Amino acid sequence: MGKDSRPLILITNDDGMFAPGIHKLVEIARELGEVVVVAPNSPQSAKGHAVTLSDPIRLNKVDAFGGIEAYECSGTPVDCVKLAKNILLKDRVIDLCVSGINHGSNASINILYSGTMSAAMEASIEGIDSIGFSLEDYSMDADFNPAAPWITSIMQYVLQNGLKDCNLLNVNIPHPKLGPIKGMKVCLQGEGRWVEEFVEGEDPRGQKFYWLTGKFASSDTREEADISALQQGYISIVPSHHDLTLHQSISLLKSIESINV
Repeated sequence: MGKDSRPLILITNDDGMFAPGIHKLVEIARELGEVVVVAPNSPQSAKGHAVTLSDPIRLNKVDAFGGIEAYECSGTPVDCVKLAKNILLKDRVIDLCVSGINHGSNASINILYSGTMSAAMEASIEGIDSIGFSLEDYSMDADFNPAAPWITSIMQYVLQNGLKDCNLLNVNIPHPKLGPIKGMKVCLQGEGRWVEEFVEGEDPRGQKFYWLTGKFASSDTREEADISALQQGYISIVPSHHDLTLHQSISLLKSIESINV
């Protein structure tokens, strides 16, 4: 527990310290425990599980949340968690790490690219119960208020019950345009991929550059997939893990051990 006997909650994100999503998350979390914020000093979307090795990482204490201990970090979202765990809170037990609220979906394959989810996953690797929250609205004017009671209930559940065999949840919230949230569904990670396109341009010096764009594509119609839940107006909750082994294929590949070189 934290210094004030309440749970100690670490908050981070990948959209930066002043994104509306993290401010809503702090507003929710401060009612549930002692909060410490460590977030990037600039947007770090799609950084995945990147860590900083070749440059120094700097922490700058800021007053961004009215009395909440908060630090801007010059590194990646994963760096934020590493510094919080090993420097800022090294002698304390972190009861819960929450990342977000991300502006945009992190359902399906997006979990692999997401800085939001990678920060939460880094905490889970350290044995900390962790949750990544994302809203299917990329706008900086996104309305997080309808999702707030649901986020509160999920955090309360984890703080009271723990996550036992799983210590990472990927939580995605449907776009507000779909209407009131219908409820929550515990789901499988959906199948999908990004169909990339590159816009080619030329800088003032005549050198070509390429700007990545594209769209998400999925033909996954499984009722139990996160994509389906979101399309139907439900919050999707996917128990997640850093083990990427395809366990059912191990026995099928055993024959490769007999090959002699």
